[in-house]
Amino acid sequence: MRIIQNNDNYMENQNIKAVIYDGDGMVISSETYYLALLREFGSRAESLNDFFANEFQQCLIGDGDLKEEIKPYLQKLGWKKGEEAFIEHWFESESKSDADIIDSIKKIKLKGIKCYLASNQEKYRTDYVMKNMGLADVFDKIFFSSRVGYLKPQREFFEYIERELAAEELDKHDALFWDDRGKNVELANDYGFNAELYRNFEVYVQIMKKYKLL
Repeated sequence: MRIIQNNDNYMENQNIKAVIYDGDGMVISSETYYLALLREFGSRAESLNDFFANEFQQCLIGDGDLKEEIKPYLQKLGWKKGEEAFIEHWFESESKSDADIIDSIKKIKLKGIKCYLASNQEKYRTDYVMKNMGLADVFDKIFFSSRVGYLKPQREFFEYIERELAAEELDKHDALFWDDRGKNVELANDYGFNAELYRNFEVYVQIMKKYKLL
């Protein structure tokens, strides 16, 4: 499985013109909301497992409305404040961005490198991430599954990004794709991106220096 480019000469010879960042697990560093639910509701949190495996997957590609789909599950969970309050609590609990990553992005952009965010997000969290978390001001463009209509790492998701890059006269081979999931990295590499696995900030900096981006 091709995850990390181990050839330093290869890295140094790449003329990277765009960096594509992962959302949750990299730019967004909050713990998953499910862990908070487990602490508060114990085993009742498992009542949401079917939701996340089924209806939520449709919400992620824009084919379902989170506020409507979550309603039947909240009663099983024991949440009594309504779906609006639940979603607000959910998004707020996952609203911490990684200050070090954000700072590095600002430095990279000063070099004229385009920076994009690519993530699986449903439409309400898409708006929350862009407006409430201010990430629309950090990135040149955001690629979210609810707008693309496909999930990362489906080929159609990568094809969408490739078309967006081409509109700015950029090639996928000149783009560096970051993700914290090995499968996503492997498939991005197979599609033609330079793709790297995000482990932690220190390793990220080391790799970015080898690409001469930091």
